[in-house]
Amino acid sequence: MIRYTILRLLIFIACAIALWLAGLRGEENLLLLVVGAALASMVISYFLLRPMREQFSDEVAHKVEERTRAKREKQSRPSAPRAGSDEAVEDQEIDDSFR
Repeated sequence: MIRYTILRLLIFIACAIALWLAGLRGEENLLLLVVGAALASMVISYFLLRPMREQFSDEVAHKVEERTRAKREKQSRPSAPRAGSDEAVEDQEIDDSFR
């Protein structure tokens, strides 16, 4: 994710430099330079960085599926009472009464 962010920033800077070289210089053009660089970098990033976004999305989806599966497995198996809990003591008393 950090690599993706750094690449986005580098694309923005490259677009800003290109627009500056194209003639958007001076304080009166600063807003136009920044907005133009932002819009151009968004379009470029959308196409150039798509594989990185898809890979990251797949990783997140896989982690979510693993957590969901682990949670279902944990809920489906009966939980044993903790040692020293009221349930464990009651179970022990019942077991002792049958002996």
